Amino acid sequence: MAEEEKEEEPKKGGLMRIIMMVLGVLALIGVGIGAGYFLFGGKPADPSQEIEEIIERKMKEAEAAKAEEEAANAGPQKKEAPEVEKFITTYYEFPGNFTTNLRGSRKFLQAGIGVSTQYDDNVITHVEDHQLSLRSSILAVMSEFSEQDIEGKSGRDALAKAIAAELNSKLEELEGFGGIENVHFTSFMLQ
Repeated sequence: MAEEEKEEEPKKGGLMRIIMMVLGVLALIGVGIGAGYFLFGGKPADPSQEIEEIIERKMKEAEAAKAEEEAANAGPQKKEAPEVEKFITTYYEFPGNFTTNLRGSRKFLQAGIGVSTQYDDNVITHVEDHQLSLRSSILAVMSEFSEQDIEGKSGRDALAKAIAAELNSKLEELEGFGGIENVHFTSFMLQ
């Protein structure tokens, strides 16, 4: 029997040793799981929450970039012009061309003529109403100029001023008010 007891004792110690090793391994696994749970938050990550965080971060970055761009583009600030009362220039072009002989020359002048005013539309209405009389006055002024008188820009400017003065004189006679400020040549040909 003594021999049997000796044989059984080593078996209990071996079984005990295996149980202790298994318990030790389980304890290590438990500690590892506990540490992982503690370190990584213990809950699975919610993908929708991560997406929302990414979107919010991108929006903040975009706003910051936009603010930087606006600051960079600000440079010199444009100022709005103060509103002032403006005079609107109204133009009227006589239909057709004016053709007349020049004084003391066999050459003739052909010109397209327009007028402008910053007065109200009544001036243009008066010009249209009295077009026949005004055309006659324009031709009379043009025929008083010689070939040398209309040479160059200064000659054409003198002709335009003479026509404007005659038109204003005629309109004052017919309507009591002239109002023509400038005469413009839309075409000008000397032959």
